[in-house]
Amino acid sequence: MADLALMGIGLNIVSRLGSPTMEEIAQVLKKYDEEYIRQHFVDVPSINAFALSFFKDVADIYDAITRVRNIERNPKGFDVDDAPILGLLVKIWKLLKEVLKYYEQNNAELIGVLERPLIEAAVVATYLMQSDKSVVEDYRKCSYKDRLRILRDLESGSRFFESKAGKRLLASVREKMSNEKLTVQDFDEQKKNRWKLSGKSFYEIFAQVEHVDLYACTYGMMSESIHGSWNESIDFCLSRNADGTYSTFPFFQPADVRFVSPTLRFTNKPFRLWLRRIEADDPNLVQALDWIERVNTAIFLRFDEAYDN
Repeated sequence: MADLALMGIGLNIVSRLGSPTMEEIAQVLKKYDEEYIRQHFVDVPSINAFALSFFKDVADIYDAITRVRNIERNPKGFDVDDAPILGLLVKIWKLLKEVLKYYEQNNAELIGVLERPLIEAAVVATYLMQSDKSVVEDYRKCSYKDRLRILRDLESGSRFFESKAGKRLLASVREKMSNEKLTVQDFDEQKKNRWKLSGKSFYEIFAQVEHVDLYACTYGMMSESIHGSWNESIDFCLSRNADGTYSTFPFFQPADVRFVSPTLRFTNKPFRLWLRRIEADDPNLVQALDWIERVNTAIFLRFDEAYDN
């Protein structure tokens, strides 16, 4: 059985927490003593139930970390070099919380839909924090590809911009560019790189910050060359008959640990890097992230032991 002793650090962390955010995390962790974990590591149903509770607590810890701030470094908020990363971290915990709603509904199919942008956010956030500020600027500018097209459509006389919806959209684009002091002439580098971050495909970025061998069995199968692929239909939407024909499969695939646990392999890293970046890597917060990794690994290993196909 997975080493449960590795997970009994919650109470030690609790005794050393001080700030409101840390107390919030302490309340999440305090129930995880070894006895509680042992009671829920019995069989597949109990492991799945325990995992759901744990995953929810992880999402709450991520949520809390995005509200951590070193007031000497950032007395109010975060500047335009940090804010794009913070936005991705918030996206991670929001998507994770949404994923867990479908976990509760035993619907693995829609978990797969939501985990694709979740992994994207985690990998890109990690890449940005392992790069210099020019890459963060490039990331911001790459998001204006279709917004610049909107401005070109306006110049070409599109009647859409005479409508209320068109005027609202145009005002939004202009306001964002004004806030960042950008003009339509500021995107030569992005055009040259065909609007790819650092001129790289997501596969190249993934391979750089994670490991290329992980791509195919995680994000690769979620993404594929054509979204909504044939293999995806075979897995979720069709059943194969004995004569080789196909019929509708009207049910959702049940959810279990395997549909969430591997994703945490990607999400913990950017939160760890963020705390270091904003000079708020309190040992207690770092220990909480260490704890998430250990418990997540133990859950997956124990599920694998208990699962009988």
